[in-house]
Parts: sequence; C-alpha cells; structure tokens
Amino acid sequence: MTTDNKQKKLTIPFKTRIAIAFLNTFTDSAQRSDGSINRRLLRLFDFRAPPNPKPVNSVSTSDFVVDPSRDLWFRLFTPHVVSGDRVPVVVFFHGGGFAFLSPNAHPYDGVCRRFARKLPAYVVSVNYRLAPEHRYPAQYDDGFDVLRFLEEKRGEVLPANADLSRCFFAGDSAGGNIAHNVAIRVCRERRFAAVKLVGMISIQPFFGGEERTEAEKSLVGMPLVSPERTDWCWRAMLPEGANRDHEAAKPSAVDISDLDYPDTMVVVAGFDPLKDWQRSYFEWLKLSGKRATLVEYPNMFHAFYIFPELPEAGQLIQQIKDFVEERVASISS
Repeated sequence: MTTDNKQKKLTIPFKTRIAIAFLNTFTDSAQRSDGSINRRLLRLFDFRAPPNPKPVNSVSTSDFVVDPSRDLWFRLFTPHVVSGDRVPVVVFFHGGGFAFLSPNAHPYDGVCRRFARKLPAYVVSVNYRLAPEHRYPAQYDDGFDVLRFLEEKRGEVLPANADLSRCFFAGDSAGGNIAHNVAIRVCRERRFAAVKLVGMISIQPFFGGEERTEAEKSLVGMPLVSPERTDWCWRAMLPEGANRDHEAAKPSAVDISDLDYPDTMVVVAGFDPLKDWQRSYFEWLKLSGKRATLVEYPNMFHAFYIFPELPEAGQLIQQIKDFVEERVASISS
C-alpha cells in the first residue's frame, strides 16, 4: 500500500471529528504553562465506565488493586464466548501521552471489550501512574509490577482457563512505548515461571528523538498529535534535564540483540505525524534480529482504532486476532 500522503486529504466522518475535537479540548485546556495538569478540570470531562460483573456483549469486567499506595490497579475483561482450557492473556497499556486517560475511560473500556470478545482473550488493562506527577520510570515500574502480581496471584485473580504461557503485550501510542519497555525488563530479568511473553501488539507507538522527521514537519494539523503536543508529553514524562534522545523515547538507544524479545506487530497510519518513528522502530527490531510485521493504514490518523464507527477500526482488530492466532499456533506446534 502506498504511504505517500502529499496528494491525499484526510477524510474523517462528522461523528469522529466531534469526538476528536472534544479530546483535543479535553487535554489542551488542562495543560498549564508551568508543565503541570489541572486534574480537577479533567475530572469534569473524564467520563468513566464502572466495572460490570454482568456480561455486556459477552464481556464482563472487574477491577483488581495491586498497590493502593500508588493507585496501581488493573481492569480484567473476561470473555464469555470461549470454550477450552487455554485462553490467551493480553496485558494492555492505554495511550494518552503518559499523562491522560485510564483503563476505565470510555474509549479504552470499549477497546478492551472488543479485544476480549473478538480475539478472544482475557484482557488485563493497567492503570499506571501518570506524568507529570510521576516521571520515568514510574510507568514502566507499574507495568512490570502488574505482571509480577499476575505471576504470584494468578490463581486468585484469573480464571482457570486463562493461559499466562500465551501472554501478549498490547498498547497504543504511549501505551505502546510502555509495553515495549516493560517487555525489555521482562526479557532481561527472566524471573517469571508462569508468564511467557509470546507476542507484542504495538499500535502506533509513541517514540521520538531530538531530530524532526519528515512526517512531523509535513503532517501539520493532524488529529490529536502535533510536535507541540508530543514535546509537552516528553517534557512531562522524561527525567528532569533529559532530552528526546533518552532511551525511553528512542528504542535504538538500547541493545536488545541478545534478548528473547517477542514477535511484534507494528501498526502505522499514513496521517500520523509519528509514523516515521514507528517505522524506525520496526526496522530497528528487524536489525536487532527480531521478527516484526508492519501493518499500514495509509488513510488513517493517530488513535483511529479507538473510534468503532470507522471500518478500519474493525479491520485492525481482525488483523490483531490473526496475529494472536498465528503466534498461539506456532508455539503449540
């Protein structure tokens, strides 16, 4: 598929444009000039979905606290459409520039419900600490500690047919960054017996660097993402004094060639200003000797898949389902 968008125009349905405008206003208005966030203002617009033990569209949800002192918890999405004793587990990290949203935000509650039903899989959606109140490596620490919790408490929180030896990481935008960095720690420490990380689903991951890419310079006025917004997010998340060439932002700053890094599916959209960084991530994985697949949506924009009214959102979930089934089949053979 072509990736040249210079002669193309992004077309977005009216319903989606309204939702994007709301999200832009929601985040921009809460960012203070001193780099802090007005959380009180955010709460006025941050509509949340409560857990529901009764299945809705064949999926029920429940919340589990890992560490109340840092508000570390996850939402478990349980599919009621599966049979058999070996159902994959997807550990999911939501997007939001490291600073916004949560597993119970309506867009991500909806996304994880669709994952659970369509794949099908048990989905563990992590509520990690947010920047700028909590900088690097808080988000990565939280992701890793949820995985340790699943390892140690699996019989208490997961149904008997949830198979942690078929564990996938998934994340979009900042969540894709977190999934990648937590995976590196998992591969390095090798302390897990039950959890086996077999696949990575990286949906438009948020990576960067000090240089401006061609996409960042040419894709002006795109939905949700701009250099100004991403620069703010990096300043909020990275350690004080660090720049965007820090290893948290730039995967190639770390050598993973000797790690058993999982097979990875990288999703890129043609109208996403971050697409060049995402393609660089894909190429770096291959140069590091890892198996990676690039999935491109040339007519889509950043975070398109959280809008279920878009046909491409459903297409992507089908491709994720195919990826999960292929990985499960390969490790079962």
